[in-house]
Amino acid sequence: MSLENKVIITAALTGAMTPKDLNPNIPLTPEEIAEDAYQCWKAGAAAVHLHMRDDKGLGTMDKEKFKKTIDLIKERKDCDVVINCTTSGDSRAGYEERMAHLEYVKPELASFDAGSFNWMPFGIFDNAPQFLDPLGRKMKELSVKPELEIFDSGFMNIVKYYVKQGVLETPCHYQFVLGVLGGMEASVKNLQFLYEMLPEGSTWSAFGLGKQHMPILYATLALGGHIRVGLEDNVYYNKGTLATNVMLVKRAARAIHEFGKEPAAPDEARQILGLKR
Repeated sequence: MSLENKVIITAALTGAMTPKDLNPNIPLTPEEIAEDAYQCWKAGAAAVHLHMRDDKGLGTMDKEKFKKTIDLIKERKDCDVVINCTTSGDSRAGYEERMAHLEYVKPELASFDAGSFNWMPFGIFDNAPQFLDPLGRKMKELSVKPELEIFDSGFMNIVKYYVKQGVLETPCHYQFVLGVLGGMEASVKNLQFLYEMLPEGSTWSAFGLGKQHMPILYATLALGGHIRVGLEDNVYYNKGTLATNVMLVKRAARAIHEFGKEPAAPDEARQILGLKR
């Protein structure tokens, strides 16, 4: 089957905020996160999106936690999953701290949250130009491909600006994040709107938070995109049933098969995204 019929599943394993009280299956320690990453890879995930938690369970940008987790993943000699690291895992962290781990662990992908907004009711999600410019340049220097996190349509114009400035290289890879209070609502109409703004040759993925997870997943498949699942975005499998990361990956893989496509293997994902392993 050609790469055109391959769909990348990214497993977003833990996030920065969701507490274990909401779902005891949320991995918090490097050991738990690495084990979930491995099991999700076995279930069909080509990539894992990594956040770290401190000893109190709060989001942290501690580069040693990133290194320990990634080392534990790579200890599984058969596991070739694509590593995607956040750059926004702690609202308390300064700009330098948010990118310090990139040079330390050199992931293949990392998030580039393309703008700021009021993440209700917590506060400002700060991604000012004073952060994005050096972040993009650091990623380019290290050959880390930015995953452009798009929370609202205006972010697409911010990406255009940084492409023109040479901070971002094309073809870009976009991640449409729908359903955050303060960003675009998770609707098929909004997904279609963002899809129509994509520059030719781009790759893209999408997800909806919470109960909008499945409608956005199906619509993304219909539009030819890649998909993200995981406990960072959705703690329920269905109403009243708590999910695990592996459950969500397996369901995504079944949906892809039913759609007549196949989940991409990690090396196929690397080809699709143009990654430098």
